[in-house]
Amino acid sequence: MAKVILKRQRKKRLEQGHPWIFQSEVDRIEGDITPGDFVDVYNHQGYWLAKGYINPASQIIVRVLTQNPDDELDERFFIERIRRAWAYRERMLPGVRSCRAVYGEADFLPGLIVDKYEDVLVVQILALGMEVHKEWILRGLLDVFAPRAIYLRNDVSVRELEGLKQEKGFWYGEAETEMEIEENGVKYIVDIENGQKTGFFFDQRQNRAALRPLIGPETTVLDCFTHTGSFMLNACLYGAKHATAVDISEHAIETAKRNAALNGFTNVEFVVANAFDYLREAVRSGKQWDVVIIDPPAFAKSAHAVPKALRGYKDINLNGLKLVKDGGFFVTSSCSYHVRPHMFQEMIADAAFDAKKVLRQVYWNGAGYDHPKLLAANEGDYLKFAIYEVHSRR
Repeated sequence: MAKVILKRQRKKRLEQGHPWIFQSEVDRIEGDITPGDFVDVYNHQGYWLAKGYINPASQIIVRVLTQNPDDELDERFFIERIRRAWAYRERMLPGVRSCRAVYGEADFLPGLIVDKYEDVLVVQILALGMEVHKEWILRGLLDVFAPRAIYLRNDVSVRELEGLKQEKGFWYGEAETEMEIEENGVKYIVDIENGQKTGFFFDQRQNRAALRPLIGPETTVLDCFTHTGSFMLNACLYGAKHATAVDISEHAIETAKRNAALNGFTNVEFVVANAFDYLREAVRSGKQWDVVIIDPPAFAKSAHAVPKALRGYKDINLNGLKLVKDGGFFVTSSCSYHVRPHMFQEMIADAAFDAKKVLRQVYWNGAGYDHPKLLAANEGDYLKFAIYEVHSRR
């Protein structure tokens, strides 16, 4: 294999376990390469560090597959990595039938996402090296999962940064593109063809379950940015008296209605509205709920967008806090990686000050067991989720 020699002056991220090598860290390449090839990585002194695949057209020039010199990068290697990823899920989520089955870098398969919906897999291949070796991946998925079908959701712009085209469709077998799954005892309709990401957000699994102690037979719930209703549905499962679900997307609300009907919940009011406007109007109208949930999409796609994003987060958190009955609970979340945890907490503290509220944190978490993160790679630490008990400041 060709050799990638790293610069002397660089951060030792690779030695700490980070799986990406950037163009700026490379001193030279020895040997001929074809994009997607496997390469050996050495430090400036000629000490072997890792094996991975290379894409000179990407800012992430090498994605590391192993730091074990004895590993052979062949079909068996990929199958074993997929097998280990699934064994981890089976250990952490016993009996799970639907979850994120392979989570890219965190499962030591950079650029590969696999979500399992019962007996159908949905796959995203996000990097050239994985695309080049996709037949090995396919055999691994068939060997480990024996799925009825595999659907490709390669309709993401990040592929273009790798020189790959966007595409979607069945890769193996055929199945309906709308299916029913169950999580935490709640049933959901999932659209694997046109739903956001691969069709469902598995990362909030444990956080949705964290609603249980907040809910009683007289509890009223407001769920803003409800999308297809996941937090609202969990609140209803745990016995909420009434829930109000708000989202700007008519399609999302229609799906949320179908999900509520699927579970037999009739105690939900569905509202198609801009959540920012709805929250402000609810404050003006003097409305209040026992539990208010704010789970918006990502507001900051880049570091430059953070100041504006924080203003948006403060707006909805400030008004959301005003809508919580004294002694009730405020549930808030952010999936913007660039809004770091300390920024998110400072924003909530500012919102609480302006809302004249005192908050008691009762729960803080990130993504669930099927979204592990590498300690050395902050990029995987994107989700912030908190539950606060809310008291008025007299």
